Amino acid sequence: MNTTSIHFESFVEWDNSPFILFSHQGKILYLNHVAEILFGYVSKKELFDIALAYAPQDFGYKSTTLSLSYDMFAFYAITVGYENEEQISLRLYNAPLIKTHSKLEIDKLMMTDINILLEANIALFKTKNTNKLQLLTDQDLPSFKIDQNNFSKLLRKTLDAFRASDSIDISLKLLIGQQIIIDGKKEAIAQLHIQANGRYTDMDDEIQKLAAKSQIKSMIQEHSIKLEIPLIQ
Repeated sequence: MNTTSIHFESFVEWDNSPFILFSHQGKILYLNHVAEILFGYVSKKELFDIALAYAPQDFGYKSTTLSLSYDMFAFYAITVGYENEEQISLRLYNAPLIKTHSKLEIDKLMMTDINILLEANIALFKTKNTNKLQLLTDQDLPSFKIDQNNFSKLLRKTLDAFRASDSIDISLKLLIGQQIIIDGKKEAIAQLHIQANGRYTDMDDEIQKLAAKSQIKSMIQEHSIKLEIPLIQ
């Protein structure tokens, strides 16, 4: 088939998967509309570095399954390709929404001091790992209702993803001005942010499912995991 007269740009533009074409120096040569929106949440350098890290060794393309999350965007795989040494392309594939069929039974949840629960799970993590760990938390966060068993499982899986990291930075803070509506009531949100120089991805699916079960938003990136936790009263 002769494709010389076919213009594919519109099809790429209509695609809801972000597509970016970089120069070999990291300059953006082309991006579709959804990629333009994505750059409101992630830097050009970070995505270019990902493209370089997962590029095939020879001309052609290479698809890799990995979890990436940037605010409202979540991806489960990428394809990196190049036909010459001047340009390299990156396409990110949207992850399906994770749905939980369980409804929160708020009256059965236990009032919890998140700092105590977090410190207990960090202490458990330290019994098996010698990583340097820095913890910065807001001790004034109010107690709130949560499924303690499910949340502890989530914390253990999340921490375990960083088990091979040289050092781990953990912060817990209230997101000022941000709220979520649960059962018709506005609730404040706390963010737990765990960051390191690298992590394992084998627990990503389970982390997302455990988070969704407690109405927690999980944002998984190459070097970090953020959990946005509703402070249900």
